Amino acid sequence: MTALPLHPGRAIAEAVADYRANADTGALFTRLHTVIQTAGADELAAAVEPFREIPEVAGPVYEAIVARRPGDARAMVILANAYWLTGRGPDVVGELAARAIEADSSNRGAWHLWALTAPVPRERVLRWQQVAARFPEDDLALAALADNAASLASADDDPVALKVAIDTYRILLSRAKTTPQRLALEAALKALSG
Repeated sequence: MTALPLHPGRAIAEAVADYRANADTGALFTRLHTVIQTAGADELAAAVEPFREIPEVAGPVYEAIVARRPGDARAMVILANAYWLTGRGPDVVGELAARAIEADSSNRGAWHLWALTAPVPRERVLRWQQVAARFPEDDLALAALADNAASLASADDDPVALKVAIDTYRILLSRAKTTPQRLALEAALKALSG
């Protein structure tokens, strides 16, 4: 008697458990490929959700999901993140992020990946400025803007970038909710002002 195929969620969970036990990437990919061939995009998305932060799992599964749902911005962002974490590089990740933005301009994750993949520091600062302007309450975007501007100011002795960094750190300081956040931001401002 032939065994019934496992539910996609259970099959992926078992594949991940074995991968964690023996670190056999080839076996993981083989098992994921089997699930990908037998499950629909919605089933795959639900099945991989608990493991989407594991790039070796999310990458292959979300490649299939994006192939089947090419306008799914969330799926593209998850795939782009998996690619970034496995070192696929800014070109591939940036292209996916741009496609995700085109599919859903309100997807902050897509904008973050797009800004992160800018090839040169000055362009990264400009991109983070766009993200921060689009999502003014996004403290992570502001922190990335401030950090990238501070780095650019230091590397290029750029007074405009220095002003952007200081102004942005001040905004973050005004929003800080914890003492460690305030102390870190005050230290950054002191270092930049000196």
